[in-house]
Amino acid sequence: MPIRPDPSAVVGWGSVTPLGGDPDSTWQAFRDGRSGIQSLKDDWSLDLPVRIGGRVSPSALESLSPLLRRRSDRCAQLALVAARQAWTMASSLADGIHPSRVAVVLGTGIGGLSTMHEQHLQLTEGGPDRVNPLTVPMLIPDAPAGQVAIDLGIQGGAHTPVSACASGAEALMLGQMLLNDDRADLVLAGGAEAPVNRLGLVGFSAMRALSSRNDAPKEASRPYGADRDGFVLSEGAGMIALMRSSDTPPSAVKGWLLASGSSSDAHHIVAPEPQGLQASKAIDDALRRADISPSDLCAIQAHATGTRLGDLAEVRALRRSLGKTVDLLPVCAPKGQLGHLLGGAGAVETILALQWLRDGVVPQSVNADPLDQEVNLAVTVKGPVELNSEPTSRLLLKNAFGFGGHNISLVLAGSKTEPPG
Repeated sequence: MPIRPDPSAVVGWGSVTPLGGDPDSTWQAFRDGRSGIQSLKDDWSLDLPVRIGGRVSPSALESLSPLLRRRSDRCAQLALVAARQAWTMASSLADGIHPSRVAVVLGTGIGGLSTMHEQHLQLTEGGPDRVNPLTVPMLIPDAPAGQVAIDLGIQGGAHTPVSACASGAEALMLGQMLLNDDRADLVLAGGAEAPVNRLGLVGFSAMRALSSRNDAPKEASRPYGADRDGFVLSEGAGMIALMRSSDTPPSAVKGWLLASGSSSDAHHIVAPEPQGLQASKAIDDALRRADISPSDLCAIQAHATGTRLGDLAEVRALRRSLGKTVDLLPVCAPKGQLGHLLGGAGAVETILALQWLRDGVVPQSVNADPLDQEVNLAVTVKGPVELNSEPTSRLLLKNAFGFGGHNISLVLAGSKTEPPG
């Protein structure tokens, strides 16, 4: 039996998404059923087969200095905004912690993709002298974590899990591990991605992974929907401040990361193991480490990207791990409104899940109706579902899966829930 981790208290959060420049505006837009997906009108997109995506408003980055924006990729810029928000929320607790006892774990699936593309163009069109001398430090995947550590004076380690679409969720798992191993007293953990550019859209569309509903951007992302045709690429970042429960005043708790589970498919570099066998083991691992049973859950936040293979593998994993209990649990697929933030998805969606638990509602799964007949789950296709459980016992399962067969499952609890132990 695995050792049960000390629950990690969420003491701050920050996000910047296609739905809003902070967690509150993102949640309000999400709850209102709005979509963050739009048609792309940039000149570089006009000849592409896919011309839709989820983009962050330019105003969300206005707090960054012009010099910082010139010297960092958009992925790092998004991470900095989200990290500053989370840090501000946790500032009253962080003030008493030495910088050497604070760590950052910031995952990304790709990193500085726009820098890579732009500087390759400079090289091919203008020659070697046109390449920015900061190209490498801008495009490397650990640049966002490094920039956040520099910006906030964090000295306890800057870590970068790169596990595709599971990166943000894996960062939360690693953040909890750092706390439980006494390597840090406060951890900023999350993920960021900025893939909505010419290279990102061409690469994913060449795989036939993206929806091509260019004429209906708001209806394009259709996780679990019968007529889905792929996911929608989006950008954004989410960061969560974590502390040990034993170090956290009850009044500072915004929610709980009880435990995390992980596994790898060892199946295919892109396609998931179709029966969800290893994904199920990640779910089992999370439940076991949280010391709970499926019947203790009140809801599920699905990874559900809108690809047929991925959606059905997750359905089978959930049924295998949760049995008949899954029939009673409302399931929300948030990518119908957000699109897929790749490495940023796990953290952004975790913040939303904690807000659901706080407010006692599982939102509607937009664009999932009509539901695929093989998706035999209680997906919230008709509207939001109010949680009947008491605020002191709200537990949610959140999944995140990535190319390469990376599987992460998290067990989250609302702020008023008493953590086990």
